Amino acid sequence: MTINVKVIPRSARTEMAGEMADGTLKIRVAAPPDKGQANEALCVFLARHYGVPRAAVNILSGHTAARKLVKIGTEPLFVR
Repeated sequence: MTINVKVIPRSARTEMAGEMADGTLKIRVAAPPDKGQANEALCVFLARHYGVPRAAVNILSGHTAARKLVKIGTEPLFVR
């Protein structure tokens, strides 16, 4: 599955912060956005939340933006 996420770095704690009107999940992460630390914290949080291995969570787009498209799971994204 893929989800849209808005990341809020440098928060007091890493947690779900709700859902936006368009269905995008808001997630606060304690890590700063330096050198991919916030992205890694996001992936670890989502892996724990959905009960999948860390390797099954990948950021598909938005690596340097607040809004990201994240793939969760090991199934292929596109099936022919």
